[in-house]
Formats: sequence, structure tokens, C-alpha cells
Amino acid sequence: MYTKNLTLPVDLTERLKKPSTAISNIHGWLNHPDFDSLMKANAIKNYKTAWKLFHQVHQAGTPKFHKRGYIQTYQTSCLYGAKVTVPTMRNGSVRLNDAHYLQLPKLGRLRFKGLPSKILDQADDIRIGTTTISMDAVGHYFVSLQMGSKHPFVSKQSVVESKVGIDLNLDNFLTDSNGQVIDNPRYYRTIRGKLARAQRKLSRRARRAKKSQRRLSASKNYQKQRLLVAKLQLKVANQRKNFLHHVSTALIKNHDLVVAEELRSKNMLRNHALAMSIADVGWRTLLDMLTYKAALYGRRLLTVNPRNTTQTCSHCGYIMTGKNKLTLADRKWTCPNCGIFHVRDHNAAKNILAKGLATL
Repeated sequence: MYTKNLTLPVDLTERLKKPSTAISNIHGWLNHPDFDSLMKANAIKNYKTAWKLFHQVHQAGTPKFHKRGYIQTYQTSCLYGAKVTVPTMRNGSVRLNDAHYLQLPKLGRLRFKGLPSKILDQADDIRIGTTTISMDAVGHYFVSLQMGSKHPFVSKQSVVESKVGIDLNLDNFLTDSNGQVIDNPRYYRTIRGKLARAQRKLSRRARRAKKSQRRLSASKNYQKQRLLVAKLQLKVANQRKNFLHHVSTALIKNHDLVVAEELRSKNMLRNHALAMSIADVGWRTLLDMLTYKAALYGRRLLTVNPRNTTQTCSHCGYIMTGKNKLTLADRKWTCPNCGIFHVRDHNAAKNILAKGLATL
């Protein structure tokens, strides 16, 4: 069984203009007749699963309730009746009406965009599982479909007999073992000043609303500025995500084996001098994308310990220690043992590839 998650933008504007008649107890809004009953069932299931994982694994932390903020989401399930012999995308409680409309429980017929033509052609071989409806801080609505099929959603790439090691750094985003360098776009830094000014203005409007004893949800000026800040942050996030998708897809499609260093961003973010740059570059997201795309396209991804990959000569194996140890400022160096000249990041990428091949 092959699985895939597909997220589509939907239009829920007209659906949310209905007046609410919720019961006035503490959780009365859950009893609204327009709410899907499976929404509550999924919430209870997720709550129990979170506690079960906490007791078994002791790594996820104590489950916490999410407040009803500007980002909202809920899950429902696609049910197939007893009369349905072959479940498809067209005959469940969550179903595809055509290339532009989707049917959801209680919400009814919704217009969407962004469905890949391959999914539409394969609709009779795909069944829908858990469906997530979400709204981001800007007010855009999305529906995420968990889909399953007996046939792969993408074809495996042909063998190209190419292996590559990649070194992730801050000076440039990525350097591979072939010497190719991808520049660091630094999306957050380009908008940092504008975002800071917008956030200061938002903070002033929040203080004024508090001084006037008005709720922030009822303050129109605050909400206008909040939306502006959210749009700036969303723009940076979308730019970074688009860039990482292009880089990860190119690496996976053009190489049979990709070797990367295992980076622990959580530990690296403790360095306050580099925390902003590390958060802006998106290393962890790139590694996650490479992981699932390698499985999707039939490629192989290996992660290796980055220890001494920068300090080791890729030609003779000499390790720079003591007074000779390289600092972050040393971008080029010459091996004192064999005399080979190295570009720091290219040399590290070669060592990462060699480590990966050694594990094979």
C-alpha cells in the first residue's frame, strides 16, 4: 500500500458567515449542528494517543491543550458505506466531485485549487483516509487528504550511477562533493527590518487596546496590523519552503545516493550568535524533505556523524588539531601533511561522501 498526503487550498468564506447557535456550556460550541461528529471522535483519539506515547516513550512531553487562536485545525475521517465495493476518491463521505470541487461532511461542496493532474487521472485507484481542515494566521483555508493506493503515486527514477555528499553551512547554503555551491538566500534577513517595524506597531496597538479596556479580537486596528505581520511571516516561510523543495528534488532526482551530515539543530540553536542564521537556513527541513523524497523516488539517503569532516584532509586523511585546528574564519587552507590546497566546504563534502560510502 502506497500513501501520500495532499494539501489543497479551499474556499470556506461563505460557509463561515452562518450565525452560531451554540449551547452555552463550557464546551457547547462542540454541539453545534454544523460540526462533524467525527471531528470530536478524532480529537479524543489524538488525545488518548498523545498520553499513550507519553507513558511509553517519555520523550514527547506532557500533552497540552491547544488554545483557540488564529491558527485553527480539525480532523475528520472519510467513511465508505456498506454498498461501496471499491473505495475511491469519488464515493466516500469525503469525495472529489470534479477537478475543482470537493465534498466534505457538514461543510458540503467546496471549491479548491492545486490538484495535480496525475492524482485526478488516478482517482479511481485512490482511497481517502484522515482529512484535516485548517486555517492559517492569514485566514487561508486548506484541506489535507491522507490518500492510499495499491499503485505508486510517482514512478521510480532510473539509475544514474551518481553519488554525492553535501555539506550544509551558513556562508553558503550547500556545497556538494562535486564542487557545486548553492548560495544562502537569507530570506528572513531581507525582510527583518520591515518585520521589526510592523511588530513594534502591532505592540503599540495592543497596549492602546489594553489601556482602553478593549479585547484584541474587537480592536480593528490591532487586527489589521496583526494580519500585516502574519502576511510578512508567511511570505518568508513560503519562500524558504519553495527553495528547499527545489533543492531537495534536484538532489534526489540527479543522484542515486545522497550523503548528508546528521545535524541537531536544537543543540545548535543554543548558540545565540548563530541562532537566527541557523533558524533562517532551514537545514532540518531540508533533511526531512530528502528523507521522504528518497523513499518516494526509490533513492537512498544516508546521514553520517559530522565529527572532523571539516578538519580532515580528504586526500591523505590528516586531521588538523591543536594550533592548526581550523576556525570558522578559515574558508581555505593547505594540508600541512600532503600540501594539497582545500576549499573548506568542498573538502568537508568529500569527507561526508567518503564516510557514507564506508558505511555501505
